[in-house]
Amino acid sequence: MSGGTLEGSTRNGAVAPGHGAGRPVLSLRDLVVEFATPAGVVRAVDGMSYDVLGGETLGIVGETGSGKSVSVLAALGLLRTPNLLRVSGAAMLGDVDLLTLPEPELRRRLGRDVAMIFQDAISALNPVQRVGHQIAEALRVHDRALTTAAARARVVELLDLVGVPHADARYEQYPHQFSGGMCQRVMIAMAIANRPRVLIADEPTTALDVSVQAQILDLLRVARQETGAGVVMITHDLGVVAETADRVGVTYGGRIVETGDVTQIFTRPRHPYTAALLGALPRLDTAAGRLLPIPGQPPDPSELPPGCAFAPRCPISRGRSVCTEERPEASPGADGDGVSACHFPDEAAALLTRTSGTGDTAAPADEDAAGAPVLDVHEAMARFPVRSGVLARPSAWVHAVDGVSLRVPAGRTLGLVGESGCGKTTLARLVLRLVEPTGGRILVDGRDVGAAGRSQLRQIRRSAQMVFQDPYASLNPRLSVGDNVAEPLRLQGVSYARRRTQVADLFTRVGLRTEHADRLPSEFSGGQRQRVAIARALASRPGLLILDEPVSALDVSVQAQVLNLLADLQRESAMAYLFVSHDLAVIRQVADEVAVMYLGRIVESGPVRRVYDDPRHPYTRALLASVPVPDPVGRADRRRVPLGGDVPSPVDPPSGCRFRTRCPIAAGVCAEKEPPLRLVAGGYTACHFAEETAELTRQVAG
Repeated sequence: MSGGTLEGSTRNGAVAPGHGAGRPVLSLRDLVVEFATPAGVVRAVDGMSYDVLGGETLGIVGETGSGKSVSVLAALGLLRTPNLLRVSGAAMLGDVDLLTLPEPELRRRLGRDVAMIFQDAISALNPVQRVGHQIAEALRVHDRALTTAAARARVVELLDLVGVPHADARYEQYPHQFSGGMCQRVMIAMAIANRPRVLIADEPTTALDVSVQAQILDLLRVARQETGAGVVMITHDLGVVAETADRVGVTYGGRIVETGDVTQIFTRPRHPYTAALLGALPRLDTAAGRLLPIPGQPPDPSELPPGCAFAPRCPISRGRSVCTEERPEASPGADGDGVSACHFPDEAAALLTRTSGTGDTAAPADEDAAGAPVLDVHEAMARFPVRSGVLARPSAWVHAVDGVSLRVPAGRTLGLVGESGCGKTTLARLVLRLVEPTGGRILVDGRDVGAAGRSQLRQIRRSAQMVFQDPYASLNPRLSVGDNVAEPLRLQGVSYARRRTQVADLFTRVGLRTEHADRLPSEFSGGQRQRVAIARALASRPGLLILDEPVSALDVSVQAQVLNLLADLQRESAMAYLFVSHDLAVIRQVADEVAVMYLGRIVESGPVRRVYDDPRHPYTRALLASVPVPDPVGRADRRRVPLGGDVPSPVDPPSGCRFRTRCPIAAGVCAEKEPPLRLVAGGYTACHFAEETAELTRQVAG
């Protein structure tokens, strides 16, 4: 079998509990999936094989396009694209091959024996059908004898099990009345309703905040225990895999290139691709001086190389003929520990050695040494009306940003973190007046953004540029990437000849080939498009770069390339960065200082080491405790207490401390008096109990 087979036991050497323990509940054997395209036949899955045991969690990881999701969709008969050319191999559910079942029998199996949790829960739910009715439908379609009353009782029980509050009342609500995390809970309730033998979770936490992610991961553990199912966790997040998986399969080029126990994969990888993924990963516990990106791009499925698919990017191949000419077959290690499809598996573990660097160990620069700030925000406010009635008059106001102050000196990076809806992106847009401020003052290079006229605002926007989250949506698809980058120069009246020269220089600075300047954005990968967006932002030679989730949509290897590029550009030009992200590990890697936002206000700020190593606000502590650690060693002893509840409505924020409704150490004073942002232990914290947060939190948890 060309892809190799996942076999073996759980990480402690014992077979995982659950029905089917010791025997696979799902087995893929030599699965091949091909599509017909104008460029020829694309083999998206190329002989993939793995087993899933009952009661265990199998993590499937790899970059976008490696075949993780397509393999599962094909195995379950859910691929319905017109250009699907061939699906071959076997997908064994116990003794039954799903690929050979007629459509009616396959439909009876799906949902009853195999259930799937999709990435985008809001899109997966029917928007015009009540949530309770959708779950009840999943029950009754497989049990015709189930009465309406019995189905409702079971649905309420399931909603309560997955942590949906007031389950009986929310039975009658629609998906749009649920948050993203709550919609994912509904999907999990629907998936476990019939106690399936196999539970497939396809990127179940990718679009969620870190606090909601922790809740969902805990919930998936409960679902596995409740059903005894074998779980397939498809993800690109290595932290999620380390926290949840018993065994891991690493995909590349449409096949499994390494499998093994989760501890062995993370500590002793036997394939260079696995080691490279781990080396490119930012860490929450420390910042590397420089990440180790994987050079090049994943292979084009229509043009796979004849030898090892990873050879063009492999640091240990070094042009060896066996790597470029002979495709390696999956084989177990000498000690029987894991399976690797590599000609030189014993050399892979050495690649985990990271380059040393200062990271966040450098002492933070004081404000006097840094000089005047490039960005100075004082009591900024942005409020939006909630209109109602026939005349659409404002009946309430959304407090998106409510009295935020911050400073970013030249050559420094301020990381802005917080959950969705806390006001991070609105604040970033306020800086360029893409959103009109309703109060406060914002200075860019000493110029007042709020008071600027059209001409002066145009000048301010030349010195402060923004890089958006989705590079494809922010680039004009009808212009070449060269013309996209040259657009700011054209608006400034720069001649055509000078524009071409400067675009070539910018392409070189961001690591793009100048001969590709005439290509369209659709011809580039996500990481390359983000480089184009950065090049366009640099065209005006700004002193301030605002980065709104610039790497959240990128694979870990491409993410490392972009983060290293940003670090290099800052060293060269002393630009100031305002870096907005919900990824706390990325912020630790790039930032000098961190500001934590909650419900429109900054609740904690300071040097990155102070905020991460000695957080004094309960919200910061809860966020850090929710982040999955990409290290399976000792995970059973790690105490993770996910942050409960949802963010209150910004239309009617709580009195006093806005975090008190979710705070584990809240007291009476928290509801009566709003805590000021004050200096505590080298940072600023808005908490009445900042000096004793750690001790109080331990007492509550104990």
